[in-house]
Amino acid sequence: MKRHLKIDEIPDNPYLLLTPGPLSTSKGVKNVMLQDWCTWDKDYNTIVQNIRKKLVQLATNTEGYTSVLMQGSGTFSVESVVTSAVPRDGKLLVLANGAYGLRIATIAQRCGVPYQLSNSGEVEIPEPGHISRILDEDPSITHVAMVHCETTTGMLNPIETVGEIVKDHNRIYIVDAMSSFGGIPMDMESIGADYLVSSANKCIQGVPGFGFVIAKQNVLEETKGRAGSLSLDLYDQWQTMEQHSGKWRFTSPTHTVRAFAHALEELESEGGVAKRYERYSTNHDLLIQGMEALGFVPLLPKMYRSPIITSFYSPNHPEYQFKRFYGELKKSGFVIYPGKVTNLDTFRIGNIGEIYPEDITRLTKAVKSAMYWK
Repeated sequence: MKRHLKIDEIPDNPYLLLTPGPLSTSKGVKNVMLQDWCTWDKDYNTIVQNIRKKLVQLATNTEGYTSVLMQGSGTFSVESVVTSAVPRDGKLLVLANGAYGLRIATIAQRCGVPYQLSNSGEVEIPEPGHISRILDEDPSITHVAMVHCETTTGMLNPIETVGEIVKDHNRIYIVDAMSSFGGIPMDMESIGADYLVSSANKCIQGVPGFGFVIAKQNVLEETKGRAGSLSLDLYDQWQTMEQHSGKWRFTSPTHTVRAFAHALEELESEGGVAKRYERYSTNHDLLIQGMEALGFVPLLPKMYRSPIITSFYSPNHPEYQFKRFYGELKKSGFVIYPGKVTNLDTFRIGNIGEIYPEDITRLTKAVKSAMYWK
């Protein structure tokens, strides 16, 4: 029988993930996953409750908010909100300018949720006057959804401005903060968000396995019985966690949950969201400087860019191939992302995770060496 590896025999990762998630995590986050947990155990359920409390504290200082964890990828949590929050006689307005905004519309379409799509295109932000006109002209719209950091391009959308419009029109506001929560300072109350959705494997720097929703409690309570799905019933999941002190309805990703709890501790020790934002922003600035010095051109103008992930135009050279460029960088210890923009040839580099300025400096040196077409 082949023996299992001992802990000290397990090698370190051979490369850093310069992606919008899953991302490179600390050894501390990895290490805590070595213990097994029982989903019914009080110690484990206490961890869940502490996570829920800390998430609300990260989201706002205002009373009246709650949180609920949901198994699966971040998209599962987005779908749980869309299919649980919008009533059968309601309608969802989706403000999209990339693949992840469009995914919200796809969820609504597939699940039979009435919706209207306002698509700004992939390199423009939604126009406030246009949003106001839509809401003025269609009183059947009850909910508005928008992605904060659209990682198709790295676009940072104006969720505060849109939130003012949504609240002025007395609608429910859903913010997909998948790739920004924990890495960019925000306050749900000042944004006007009724629901905020994110995932364990993003800026809080945990590992994949669950997402979470932070919501105004009175708004969430109104959704009882609305969900069109058993597994993704947001109200039932929340009620079970409330009534049973952190118990999940179905099998929870225990190792991921424990890793996330440790990741929250690491966020606190770093100095909170403000300090993490500072690190990510420094990473981003160094990346832009280094890549531009090598002749690469960012897709978006500076005013639209987020510190999360950056899209660059692919080199206009007949010998350039992304797969070969990717492979050369991977040999040097870095994994980047292909482009996701529909009509333009791009690639993407992320700045989040257990990534520091010295890593970005090493990356730009590796990029220079990997430019085989020069």
